[in-house]
Order: sequence, then structure tokens, then C-alpha cells
Amino acid sequence: MKSLVGGGRLVWTALRAMIVLTLLLGVLYPLVVTGIGRVVFPGRAGGSLLRDEAGQVVGSALIGQSFCDANGVPLPQYFQPRPSAAGDGCGYDATHSGGSNLGPENPALVDAVIQRLDEVAAFNGVPQAAVPPDAVTASGSGLDPDISPAYAAIQVNRVAAARGLPVAVVRDLVAQNTRGRDLGYLGEPRVNVVRLNLALDEYPG
Repeated sequence: MKSLVGGGRLVWTALRAMIVLTLLLGVLYPLVVTGIGRVVFPGRAGGSLLRDEAGQVVGSALIGQSFCDANGVPLPQYFQPRPSAAGDGCGYDATHSGGSNLGPENPALVDAVIQRLDEVAAFNGVPQAAVPPDAVTASGSGLDPDISPAYAAIQVNRVAAARGLPVAVVRDLVAQNTRGRDLGYLGEPRVNVVRLNLALDEYPG
């Protein structure tokens, strides 16, 4: 009988501990963290949403987008992101996030990189030696929103010509949407493609 009573007490103690911890860690803690995030970092806590001049949400600064036509052909008036293995066509399908999972010596990956190198160089009118690595290699998520300043630089003349804008204007927009290393030493400088293309669409000209 004592063993049954003792066992019942242990079960009740464990149940109470589970209820208390669930309320503290599963309800209270997330609410507190979310509240702090919305006060201190309202934009990031809300998904870093990007809006056009009309106030309509056009994307997130954290998730890349494709800038191709219905046939998967890159649009010359837009800066192009990294290649993406997320989905068909130009990729950047958030429901199929992921990389190709091909090793660096896989013949299929090598062939894909060589083909991309030819296409990127021809599309931007630059020599192959000027094409940076991120222009021909996909990210692990397939949704990388950023490109290197070097990749943005080889696209400036093409975008300026397609939009009829001065090269200096496009370069200035690239500079405005270039972010340096976090805390001055973490990561690499990068250009947010979605922000940059939104700025181009909203440029008064």
C-alpha cells in the first residue's frame, strides 16, 4: 500500500513540475522574448518585410527571390541573385528550400558551374575571370537574399542599360544596399538583391 501511495505522490509531483515548466518555458518565456523582440527589433521580429511605395508587402529582406520571366529567363533590368536549387526554373521556391547536395568533385556540379560561368559572363558582358564564385554556386538553402559586392558590380552596366539610367545612379543604389561585416569583423560585405531591385523600381526616373 505504501508503495502505491509513494508512487502516486511521485506521479503527482512530476505532473505538477511538467505543468509549471510548460507554463514557464512554453508560454511565458516565448511571450517575453517575442515582446522584447518587437520592442527592440520591430522590423526583424516581424519578418523583415519589405513594402513598395503603395505599402504592399513585396517580400522579406531575409528570403531571396527570383527575377526571371515565365520561361525562366533572367530579366536584364534586375540584379540577379545567386543560383538556386530550391524548386524548378529559377529556383527560390520557399516550399522547396534546399541545396543540390552535390559534392565539389561531382561531375554534374562541375558541369553546372561551367555552364553558369558561361551564361553569367555572356549575360553581363564581362570576361569569365571577372565572375565571382557566388554567381555560379548555389547556397545551401537556395533562398540566399544576398550577393557579393563583386557580383553586383559586374551587373551594374547591364541593369543601367536595360533601365536607361546613368551607371553612376545604379552604382549609388548598390552602395546604399550594401551591408558591411557584422560588428566590423563577422561575415563578409553583401548586397541585398531584393532591397536593391525594389529601390530600382522606386527610383524616380
